[in-house]
Amino acid sequence: MRNDKLDLPENLHQFAFLPRFSENIEFLANLSEDEDWKYHHTESESDFPILENYIKYTYRRLAEEKKISYSREGTHCCINTGLVTRNQEAIFMVFDENKIEDVEPYWHFYKFLRKGEYELSKFPKLPEMAFYFDDPAKLVYDVKKELVANVEHIIEDNKNRFPEPYCSMNNYQLQNSIHGSINSAKERVKRSYKTAVPQYYRNNIQLLVPLCLNDPKIADLALVVEDYGLMYRASTCLTLDMAINNARQIARPDRDWLQP
Repeated sequence: MRNDKLDLPENLHQFAFLPRFSENIEFLANLSEDEDWKYHHTESESDFPILENYIKYTYRRLAEEKKISYSREGTHCCINTGLVTRNQEAIFMVFDENKIEDVEPYWHFYKFLRKGEYELSKFPKLPEMAFYFDDPAKLVYDVKKELVANVEHIIEDNKNRFPEPYCSMNNYQLQNSIHGSINSAKERVKRSYKTAVPQYYRNNIQLLVPLCLNDPKIADLALVVEDYGLMYRASTCLTLDMAINNARQIARPDRDWLQP
């Protein structure tokens, strides 16, 4: 069944038909500020997997917030990608009506446009960027709170995410390595609040801190820290590629340790 013009499904591919999506993502990568959008630890069929995921999840958040603008005639709509050109000009993702019948998406991807381009004049008002938090304090690690880590759960659920030789260790050996890495991460956050990188996940702000298992200057994984009011809890970890995907939704992360 075809969607209605005003329907905002969760999935971008249900919202709009996206022909040559990989080519258009490459165009966006070249149009926007210089940024490394590639994975360096994980294989991917996409040339710009971080950017592709960024666009998909940015749309999802904008759909939740209903931040979609429609043209005066109702033949086009657009969203704010949250990205800018090298000259700091906002970039919008524009859609026109899907001419293909008997398909779900009402819309069809048209092109990415800079704010100053004439074709955007058909919109009486351009949409705002996605917004992810109400309390800016959630973005900063509070060093006065205790961090309680469920190391056993981290190992049980995430052992396959650990690099060699750690993923081949017995659980007791790995547990000792993780405890040491978490203690080092706590000290690192105390010295620099920028060490804790915010990420958006399931309508919550979480913080990512580095787990350096072998070299104190190189993170192997990202520990996910959740705010429980009077304390923090950590019960999972992410690969660096997974972490940067989530963190990039909010902002371009500081390159102190979170590298793609």
